[in-house]
Amino acid sequence: MAEIEVIFYIEALGNDKKVLERALEETARSLKNEKGVKIKYVNVEDVLENEDEELLKYSGVIEAGISGDLENVIRLALKYSPAIVEVLRPGKMEIESKRLMKILGEVSLFMGKLMKEFGGLAVYPKLDDLPEPRIGYSREEIEDFIVEDRNILCRFVIEVFGENEEGIKTTMAKALTIEGCRINKLAVQGQEEEGKFKGLLAAELLSPFETLVQLTAKYAPVAISILEPEIIDVTANELQNTLTDLGSFVNELVTRPIKRRIMEKKNTEFKLNP
Repeated sequence: MAEIEVIFYIEALGNDKKVLERALEETARSLKNEKGVKIKYVNVEDVLENEDEELLKYSGVIEAGISGDLENVIRLALKYSPAIVEVLRPGKMEIESKRLMKILGEVSLFMGKLMKEFGGLAVYPKLDDLPEPRIGYSREEIEDFIVEDRNILCRFVIEVFGENEEGIKTTMAKALTIEGCRINKLAVQGQEEEGKFKGLLAAELLSPFETLVQLTAKYAPVAISILEPEIIDVTANELQNTLTDLGSFVNELVTRPIKRRIMEKKNTEFKLNP
């Protein structure tokens, strides 16, 4: 099993310098005590002050060198939500589809819990004007996407809510296309409850590795299975982008209450000082 070596850059913001310094030190201690990985080093940078910011005017960064297997590196990316991840090695790795499905299940479980507390992640611009995407491909086309474009063929089931079954199907087809997927099959099942439709959407999708992990993090599917290929190759750059995305998704969710308070304060100041 290939060992992955990465550098995490974990950023923290606050409005009290001492409190932020303590938080950074606690995070550093937590990192040093992590099991299942090798913590090569943890550097805590000096807290800096941004005089242009009235709120969250202090910032600090932790740089941590970490090596371990894919499962544990992803676990730490979710736990510590680094702003940037740099993958040092390997340059390329192979992952069995069964192993990747298990990892995606853990990502889905973790993100699902966060979204229940802080809200959803999948937000799109107005989709009405977009053309309806193609659904369905020949076996030859699917093989070309897998071999030539390094796509993964997977099945993906998520909970859906909306006005009606057909509207959800149309909207989700466009949303999945925006995410970078090709849709081979798409079906919605469920029922109306109190004038709203609630059910499950099942999709058979073709997508790159990065897109598949992003979708899993954004939608927290109730079920996911990889049909082809049996072995997925992932480059260092693809893994780097994926880990950074996971960190940013977690950070987006957990900082929402703070951002909301900042916006409320700014709106209040605007009303008081027109």
